[in-house]
Amino acid sequence: MNPDNLFCIDLDQPTLEGFRKFVSSWCYRGDGFTLVVDPGPLSTIPHLVGELRRKGIERVDTILLTHIHIDHAGGTGALLREFPEARVICHPEGVRHMVEPEKLWQGSRKVLGRLAEAYGEIVPIPAARIGYEETVGETGVRAFLTPGHAQHHVCYLLDDLLFGGEVAGVRSEVPQGIFMRPATPPRFILDVALDSIDRMIALAPRTMVFAHYGRVDNALEHLQIGRRQLQLWVRGVAATSELKASWREEAIYQWLLEQDAIYRNVQQLPADIFKRERIFLGNTLRGMIEYVDGLPASERQALAAGP
Repeated sequence: MNPDNLFCIDLDQPTLEGFRKFVSSWCYRGDGFTLVVDPGPLSTIPHLVGELRRKGIERVDTILLTHIHIDHAGGTGALLREFPEARVICHPEGVRHMVEPEKLWQGSRKVLGRLAEAYGEIVPIPAARIGYEETVGETGVRAFLTPGHAQHHVCYLLDDLLFGGEVAGVRSEVPQGIFMRPATPPRFILDVALDSIDRMIALAPRTMVFAHYGRVDNALEHLQIGRRQLQLWVRGVAATSELKASWREEAIYQWLLEQDAIYRNVQQLPADIFKRERIFLGNTLRGMIEYVDGLPASERQALAAGP
């Protein structure tokens, strides 16, 4: 893998507060092939295409989807109109949803509301143009099913480069260190998410691309942080399980500021991005709360007590 052939295209949403340096697509030009990873929502496809053309890219061979959420995959069908030779790879359970996306679109509207409308509709992909392959054509890319952030999540390894999607959560650079948080919407199962991270750690990648956000050259360190955060956050959710629902999110937030030095860096984010992150915190916690509250009382107590 030649790092000079890998580049990011920001898919900022100027109509949405704080949605900068957050949604992005990645492109890699290999020896005889070009990959695009997570082309993003419909609203940003014109910008993506313009940036690909500006880089001199006239052909895209493969589009890799780490998962089929609207902000990662919604515009894929529109991108195919611009690059008709491309084939799309995604989780086998995601294929039918991308071929007939109406149910996925309506679900996105229900969950995301105004945000889904800003992203734009999910464009159908012809069935002949999409599928799943463990080894992607002649690219050398290997696909790994990594449920956790979503049941249909996939990571892709090219040499020692891991396109990690949201397997280790969300990341931002801050003036002093990094900020990270888990990304665990329902349905969340701790052991499943940990198993996915552990299998990616076992691959020993050197470089990793976060869907949200950025490229890091110490992939294992970030994967380990993501693993520790999953365990720590579940502990915090368990520790607050007796509180009233209306108090709980704020209580967990304060607990995390005390216990999680990486998450504590949320306070270093610019004001608009901080506001976005406080909203998304609720999404992460809903999945964790549902998981923890569904456990027997003895297991919740054991989680709250910690290791």
